[in-house]
Amino acid sequence: MQDPIDPVKLDRLAEVAVRVGLNLQPGQDLVLTAPVSALPLVRRITAHAYKAGAGVVTPILSDDEVTLARYRHARDESFDSAAGWLYDGMAAAYDKGAARLAIAGGDPMLLANEDPDKVGRANKAMSMAYTPARERITRFATNWSIVAWPDAAWARLVSPDLSEHDAQRRLAEAIFAASRVDDGDAVARWEAHNAELTRRSSWLDAQNFSALHFTGPGTDLQVGLAEGHRWLAGATASTNGITCNPNIPTEEVFTTPDCRRVSGHVSATKPLSHQGTLIENIQVRFEEGRIVEAKATKGEAVLQKVLDTDEGARRLGEVALVPHGSPISQSGMLFYNTLFDENAASHIALGQCYATCFQGGETMPAEEVARRGGNASAIHIDWMIGSDQIDVDGITQSGERVRVMHKGEWA
Repeated sequence: MQDPIDPVKLDRLAEVAVRVGLNLQPGQDLVLTAPVSALPLVRRITAHAYKAGAGVVTPILSDDEVTLARYRHARDESFDSAAGWLYDGMAAAYDKGAARLAIAGGDPMLLANEDPDKVGRANKAMSMAYTPARERITRFATNWSIVAWPDAAWARLVSPDLSEHDAQRRLAEAIFAASRVDDGDAVARWEAHNAELTRRSSWLDAQNFSALHFTGPGTDLQVGLAEGHRWLAGATASTNGITCNPNIPTEEVFTTPDCRRVSGHVSATKPLSHQGTLIENIQVRFEEGRIVEAKATKGEAVLQKVLDTDEGARRLGEVALVPHGSPISQSGMLFYNTLFDENAASHIALGQCYATCFQGGETMPAEEVARRGGNASAIHIDWMIGSDQIDVDGITQSGERVRVMHKGEWA
C-alpha cells in the first residue's frame, strides 16, 4: 500500500522548516522537540539543518504512551511537579544562540478521559516550569518556529469516517497545502505570502487604533490595544538579528492588547484542544480586562484550572485577525490543533503577551511592558472567536470607528 504521507512534500516541509521557519544560520545549534511518531520528519529536518550548516541538532522526543503511564500509575503528588531542569536547560541554550523548532502532533484527545484535576495540576506545573524558556520565545530572543506532523491518532480524530490510511493521507495533504509545500517552489511562495501579510500589518500600524470591537452572534467584545503596540505577521525579526517565521502555517496579523482595557462577552467559534483535552463552546465575560465569568459545554473543569494558573491567566496577551477566506478556513476541516485552527479564524490568547508587539519591545524592560498594558502569565493559549458572522471595527484615538473586517473578511 502506498505511503499515506508523500515523501517529496514531507521533504519540502522539512526544508521550509529550516530555511523559512527558522532561517537557520551556519554554526547555529538547534533544539528540536517532537512526538516520537514524527521521527520521519525529525530525520529530514535534521538533514536539512546540517546541510544549512547547523552546529548541533538536539532532538527531545515525547510519547503518548509514556504520558498516559503517568496518569495510570504515578503517585498523586507527581502531578504538581514538572521537569524544570529541562526547561532551564532549553532557556540556557537559547541564551547561547540556539534556535528552537517544535513539531506539533500526537493525539489531541489523549487526556480526554483522564482525571481533569490531575490534568489541570500537571498543566499548571508544566506552565510554571516552562516560564524561563517561554519568556525567551515570547520576546523573540532567538529564532523559532513550529511545524506539524500528520500523526495517525490525530488523523483519526479529524476524519473518523475514513480508514486510518486515508485519514492520515487527508491530514497530510491538508498540512502540506496549508504550509505551502504542496506544489512548486515553496520558499518563493512563502516570500510572496509574507509580503501580503506585511502589507496588512503595515496598514494596521498606520491606523494606530485605540481598540478593536468584535460583534456577532454571542460576541460583543471591546479589546483595548496597548500603548505603543505594533502589528506583526509572518516573518518576524528576532533580537539575534535573524528573521524567522514562527508559525508554519500562518495567516494571522497579531498584536498586544492592553490587558486592563478588555470588556464585554465573547463566544468561541471553534473548540479548543488544550493539552489533550477538548474544550467546547467557551463563553466568557470580561470586566476591566479580567475574565469574571467563564463556562464551556465540555472541558469546563480544565478551562477553570487554566484560568486559575495565575493572575495573568484571566487576561489577554494577544489579539489576532484572520480572514474567514484563509486557506485553512476554506478547507472546511477542524484540526483540533491550535497551530492550524488559529489560522482559520480571528482569535485571542489568554496569558503572556509578546513583548515584540511593542515599538522597541525587543529591549523594553518587563516593567515598561506592564506599564503599557502588556500581560504577564505562565500560559499563552489561543482560542478562536472569528467566523463569517463576526464584524471587527477599529476605534481610533479620537473615538471614530473604522471597519476592519465585515462578515469575517477584510473590509
